[in-house]
Amino acid sequence: MQAVSEHADKALRVGVVGAGVMGANHARVFAGLPDVALVGVVDPNPQQRDLVHGILGVPAVDHLDALLALKPDAVTIAAPTHLHHEIALKCIARGIHVMVEKPIASNVEEGRDIIAAARRAGVALMVGHVERFNPAVQAIKEAIEEEDILSIAITRVGPFPPRMSNVGVVIDLAVHDIDLIRWFTDSEIVEVQPQLSSAVAEREDIALLQFRTASGVLAHINTNWLTPFKARTVHVATRRKYVMGDLLTRQVTECFGFQPDGSYSMRHLSVGHDEPLRAELSAFVAAIRGGKAPAVTGEEGVESLGIAMRCLEGRSSAQAMPERKGPRRAAG
Repeated sequence: MQAVSEHADKALRVGVVGAGVMGANHARVFAGLPDVALVGVVDPNPQQRDLVHGILGVPAVDHLDALLALKPDAVTIAAPTHLHHEIALKCIARGIHVMVEKPIASNVEEGRDIIAAARRAGVALMVGHVERFNPAVQAIKEAIEEEDILSIAITRVGPFPPRMSNVGVVIDLAVHDIDLIRWFTDSEIVEVQPQLSSAVAEREDIALLQFRTASGVLAHINTNWLTPFKARTVHVATRRKYVMGDLLTRQVTECFGFQPDGSYSMRHLSVGHDEPLRAELSAFVAAIRGGKAPAVTGEEGVESLGIAMRCLEGRSSAQAMPERKGPRRAAG
């Protein structure tokens, strides 16, 4: 991947594809980054375009070609997943560096197409797994470095999202934690045991996923859209310590010094205050300017997507979702 040396002494021109909730946040962050010029945002929805234009004052256009005419050096793609492949290939063909929100594409084959195109064009390709940039996640990662990890338990639950989506909880939520398991362990997932169900949605809205990594770590993910409040927790057991992290409150606690009588010591770990999205987009810009591999490569994004797809495809007839009898009435 070639560094953008000709832009080393001037602002990197960046565009944003998609002006929904995530895309609008991308635009907001880029507008505030040093040595970055947000040249425009594209979205077919006029209300979304007007909102971003009104707040940031940047051009908001209705077609990708109009954004490309503004000559961005790089774009972030926060459009619906089924459009990632087409948009990414069109941008890459123009020699534009690309960051694609997770999941990288609708399927593994499309993801590999994007990777191959970026490699041929010599442009940076990064996948937006923003949870890696959560300061609590980074504190957990530092705490378990060089440790013999035994198990990982991740909970990511919350209410049904107000936005309509053509994916269930595995692709929308669990893919974050599949990526974290691979990143924490620095090992590939070799065994997948999914349990999925649909309670109130057309697609799976409950998922209990169990994994084994090549290094022998056992991991599980509990995720759903049925919990009335958001919860995001990570528990990691190693031979010498037990680390607990709340990704929402950003509190990370470490238990250590286990004694034969069952006693142990505890301490709260230092956690930073950076905005994860700002850290992520800054890393994307740094990869372009430095000509280095992005923090989350296309290959990593495809591998995590592949594991998520295995969770969906691994459902046997015995695990098939039961016929829904209608939504359950909330208490009270």
